[in-house]
Amino acid sequence: MIEAQEGLDWERWRRIVRDAERLGFAALRVSDHCQSVFGVEGRRSLAAWPALALAAEWTERIQLGTMVSPMTFYEPAVLARLALAVDELAGGRLILGLGAGWNVAEHERFGIPLPPTWRERFDRLEAGIARIRETFAGRDIPLLIGGTGQKRTRTIAAREAAEWNGGAPDGPAYRELSAALDARCREIGRDPAAIRRSLMKSCVVGRDLDELRRRVVEIARVVPPPRLTGETPDELLESARRRWFVGTPEEVAGQMRPFAEAGVDLFLIQHFALDDADALELLAGEVAPRLA
Repeated sequence: MIEAQEGLDWERWRRIVRDAERLGFAALRVSDHCQSVFGVEGRRSLAAWPALALAAEWTERIQLGTMVSPMTFYEPAVLARLALAVDELAGGRLILGLGAGWNVAEHERFGIPLPPTWRERFDRLEAGIARIRETFAGRDIPLLIGGTGQKRTRTIAAREAAEWNGGAPDGPAYRELSAALDARCREIGRDPAAIRRSLMKSCVVGRDLDELRRRVVEIARVVPPPRLTGETPDELLESARRRWFVGTPEEVAGQMRPFAEAGVDLFLIQHFALDDADALELLAGEVAPRLA
C-alpha cells in the first residue's frame, strides 16, 4: 500500500511497481489524494489513475487498485471510464476502491466541493456506485469498500464489495467486525464468502535491532507526529509498536498471524520509506512464507 501523496514520484513508482511484481506480492494499492494528508507542505503527490495506467503496462500478474478514490473527486461515470481503461490495460487485474471523501483541508485547498455532512457524502457514494455499475455495462470490475462504520459503510460493503478493508487493533476485534459484516450480508441475502477481507497496517521490519532502528528513523522522516513520536530510535520504535507490526520477520509474522486467524485474507502493508527496497524483500521473502 503506497501513500502516493507522501513523496511518491515517477522514478520511485517505477521501482516499487517492478519490485512488487518481481517479489510476488498479491496486490499493489495506491492512495488517491491531492496533497500530503500529514500536512507537509511541498511534498510530491502522484496522481493515482495515471500511476495505475503505467503500472498496468509495467506488470503482468499483480492486482492493482486505488485505496481509495473519493467520490467527491470525480463524476461517477468519468471515474468508471478511468477504471475501465486501466482494467483493459491490466487484462482484468483492477480493483476499484471507493470512498465517500473525508479530508476537509484537501477539498478546501483545491476547491473541490465536500458535502458538509456524512449523510450527504454517503448519499453521493451510493448514487455514484449505481452510476458506475451502469457505466461498466456488464463488465465485472470488483469494488473495494473500506471502513468500519456500523450502519451505511457496513451495508454498502455487504451489498457492493468484492473486498472489504477494515482496521482493528487486534485479532479478536477484527473477528468481531468481520462477523458483523457476515451478518449484514445474510440480512440482505448475499453470501459472506463473496467478500475478501483485508487489513491495512504499517510495518517496521528488520533482521535485528540495529536494522529496526535505522528503518524506523527513515520512516519517521515521512510520518510525523502524532502518528509516530519520539526523539530517539528506540522511542520511535516504541511508538510504532503501539499501532504497527514491528520486529524481525519472525516477530512480524507472529503479530500478523492472529489477524489471519480472525479472517484477514490480504495484508496491505503501508510502505512509507519509498526508497527502501530491502524492506519489501524482507516482507516477501521472510514474512509472507511464515504466514503461508
